[in-house]
Amino acid sequence: MTAKEDLEANDSQISTIQVATQGETAQNADSPASAHCGVRKMERARNWGWLLSGYISLNVLLLGIVLVSGSVFNGTQISSSHLQIYLILLVVLTTIWMVYYKAHTCRVDSAVLYKDSHAGPVWLRAGLVLFGVCSVLMDIFKIVYYVGYAHCESAVKIVFPVVQAVFVIVQTYFLWVHAKDCVQLQKRITRYGLMLTLSTNLVVWMTAVTEESLHQTIIPDDSNSSSNTPHGFNFSLKGSAPGNCKCIHDFCDVFEKAFYYLYPFNIEYSLFASAMAYVMWKNVGRQMDEHHDHLRFRLWDVVVGPVAGLIVLVAGLATFVVYEVDVSKGDPNKKEDALTIYYIMNIVTITLMSIATLSGCIIFQLDKREHVSEKNPTRSLDVGLLVGASLGQFLICYFTIVAMLASGVKGHVNGLTLASSILTVIQLCLQNSFLIKGLHRKPFKETPTATVFANARVVQRDPDRRNSSIVPAHALPITLTLLQGRLSWKRRILKEICAFLLICNVILWIIPAFGARPQFDNPVGSYIYEFKTWVAVVNIGMPFGIFYQMHSVASLFEVCLAS
Repeated sequence: MTAKEDLEANDSQISTIQVATQGETAQNADSPASAHCGVRKMERARNWGWLLSGYISLNVLLLGIVLVSGSVFNGTQISSSHLQIYLILLVVLTTIWMVYYKAHTCRVDSAVLYKDSHAGPVWLRAGLVLFGVCSVLMDIFKIVYYVGYAHCESAVKIVFPVVQAVFVIVQTYFLWVHAKDCVQLQKRITRYGLMLTLSTNLVVWMTAVTEESLHQTIIPDDSNSSSNTPHGFNFSLKGSAPGNCKCIHDFCDVFEKAFYYLYPFNIEYSLFASAMAYVMWKNVGRQMDEHHDHLRFRLWDVVVGPVAGLIVLVAGLATFVVYEVDVSKGDPNKKEDALTIYYIMNIVTITLMSIATLSGCIIFQLDKREHVSEKNPTRSLDVGLLVGASLGQFLICYFTIVAMLASGVKGHVNGLTLASSILTVIQLCLQNSFLIKGLHRKPFKETPTATVFANARVVQRDPDRRNSSIVPAHALPITLTLLQGRLSWKRRILKEICAFLLICNVILWIIPAFGARPQFDNPVGSYIYEFKTWVAVVNIGMPFGIFYQMHSVASLFEVCLAS
């Protein structure tokens, strides 16, 4: 800690010089001028580092967007192999930088003097590990699948999942260990490396989202124009082998279905890693105290919320299974029944969530906790992601509302679709307000020592305490300790609401993430907007909506802990 104390002493000395020299005469004007000039140089260097690293990220992302778009809409000059070569380059460079950071940068004295207690909480890193394991499994399945077509497919399609699996393992370890670091040395190189990490994960995310969207896109059979035919898309990006190429083993179909089911986890992994890399980038050069609140979670604090949420979760899973089975049969009557069941379940869930979030907002108005005033990149990112990701849901909902009204709301399915979209807009507004209020409230403070009045029967076994009616709380039996730690009604209701909303957001994530696309099963949208426009709206808005549900789960857990 000597280096840390020296750095803080130097900062304090600079501040003292700046304050003291303000009262000096013009004869000593050179000292404050030089000190002020030094501070300005440091700020200029920091801003210049942010600007250059931001430009690197922007160029990497733009080139990735161009290659992803070109590989989708042009299957000859720009193929999926070109995109994967670019991804291999990015992944290798990012992996090399992370190894360099671990082996050299963080080992230098005074390199990491501070830790951001809000960055990379253990539950977020545990989620990263879970999604990372599923991503590695997906890459293994892809390797086995493409080995079956090695005689007629590009070797790049086998190399990329191998390199990506190594990248996921290295990155997961890197973020688990260093997510809280506030680097003080080699700041420019660290900023460049973190922006490269952020850009790589976002390009991988765009690629995975595009492949998943093409896999889930349903081309209507009654297309009557050239714009509606599938030749406008390059479906080889999805991973399907050419029609004249046969697999050399019997498990290609099995592994293809398996790795498509794991795509949602890989998509979430890339977004989790991107968010954690961004927070690390914001923390480069940041100095802070290491004081932070220890938030605890006890299972007996909440009962009603988890039980109600589990009921919704089970009902949602049953609805999802029935929906997938009925839609896959191709019978129009079965499809209409499946849509009816789906939208009724969706309306009930969203209505309950709206009531819960409205109640939570009212309680926050009665809450006397102070607002967090200090700058925190983690909280700023949380709020920005909530608002930004919810735009995808808003986009689909408003397009659906206009389409239903334009078609005259014919039939009960269209009526349910319209009601579901309107309620979703209301629920998103309420949930965003609830989460933003909760994330900016300081945690409840618990007194470090507590005493309670005890009955004589409780202390009769201890002769030394028999003459006293007051004993420390830690000396009480477990039953009285639980009574002493009972929450206030506002805290308990907030925790119940958070637990209920958390589980509801999980089921709202599962249904679209694993393939439910009622927007394509109801033909009104493609009829009003034409098929390609409707596909673009759904495939752009849906990934953001899926991420919104998962990020809401993370934010709700934070609010629950702070309550």
